[in-house]
Amino acid sequence: RPAQVGTHPQTEDLVEMPPLPDAPFSGLVFKTTADPYAGQLTIFRVFSGTLSGDNFYNAKKDVTERFNQLFLMEGKEVRPIAEACPGMIVALAKLKETGTGDTLCTKEKAVLYEALDPIKPVMTFAVSPAKKDDEDKLFSSITKMLEEDPTLQLTRDQQTREILLSGVGQIHLQVLGDKIKRKFGVEMQLHAPKVPYKETIKGKARVQGKHKKQSGGRGQFADSWIEMEPLPRGGGFQFEDKIVGGVIPRQYIPAVEKGVIEAMEKGTLAGYPMVDVKVALVDGSFHAVDSSEMAFKISGSLAFKKAAQEANPVLLEPIMNMTIYIPGECVGDVIGDLNGRRGRVMGMDSQSNAEIVTAQVPMAEMLEYAPNLTSITGGRGTYSAEFSHYEEVPAQIAEKIIAAANKQE
Repeated sequence: RPAQVGTHPQTEDLVEMPPLPDAPFSGLVFKTTADPYAGQLTIFRVFSGTLSGDNFYNAKKDVTERFNQLFLMEGKEVRPIAEACPGMIVALAKLKETGTGDTLCTKEKAVLYEALDPIKPVMTFAVSPAKKDDEDKLFSSITKMLEEDPTLQLTRDQQTREILLSGVGQIHLQVLGDKIKRKFGVEMQLHAPKVPYKETIKGKARVQGKHKKQSGGRGQFADSWIEMEPLPRGGGFQFEDKIVGGVIPRQYIPAVEKGVIEAMEKGTLAGYPMVDVKVALVDGSFHAVDSSEMAFKISGSLAFKKAAQEANPVLLEPIMNMTIYIPGECVGDVIGDLNGRRGRVMGMDSQSNAEIVTAQVPMAEMLEYAPNLTSITGGRGTYSAEFSHYEEVPAQIAEKIIAAANKQE
């Protein structure tokens, strides 16, 4: 076999490692897996030299790591061995630093091999345990499987609070569920993720948020006038202090902003977070005894809610960039299906024996897309999708979403 070529970790010069037992040791980790008896196994191919002893140098992480036992992988069998030579696929147990894609070698003859790029996940489901009590057990099981399969991704949606699991297809994730049940005795359920809608405004408003409470003893008083206007999509949030002449003391202005930010977490239409808004604090008044930070925080929150209702609030939805690979004879049906999902075809291309359609489609219309594409193409179509931007939801559809959200509350 020819020599394996890598680069030096510091100088990036090319380094050749001949596949000989007496050459300096090197190997590349291509998989990590969880074994019910041995624990986590780091599996690698030896490219050069002989691994024996009790340590190696990880060139990617720049650490020397010790190990207790070396194992030979023979199909499903794992047996202890004393040393590993070129061409062998072997494993080390319970390594703390080393993972998939890392290069193992000696520090004296360091080399860095290029890791294979993992396949990007294309489909995302929300996951939950069949039994509520199994939540911790399920997520520790999934975490172990992530080490074994780099095409999986586990994230938490900060808005919907759902745990999201992404893979290369529904069958991939179903097989994972079977594996987790078999290995760890916990059942995983997949369901369509909630759509993280947001709210914004299209108009302007100038309103007063007045908080006054008197119930014996010291009362509560705060008076804030704000002006609200929309920001460009993706603009986030801006707060501007335009108070002059001390009509609101300086120490209370951060409290008004805090009240505004808290009110933004639940919009006025359906309780979704509000984005792309500029708020200016322009006027107000206070009471020397009854005003406080808490009173001005409530005042800011009241003002924001009132302004949001008056500034033409609208619903926003996430739009996904889609790339779809299909046989030529299916192009018409696929484009027709995308149009029915409120999609916009952005372009078309050809690649060897496949047609490539790029499109932008609302996330809400894609939740059940995979089985549809399978049906249209006879199982010969694949796709990938990633978040692009937020857009206003058409009025008729927004009405239904808002009604459903308010009904849930």
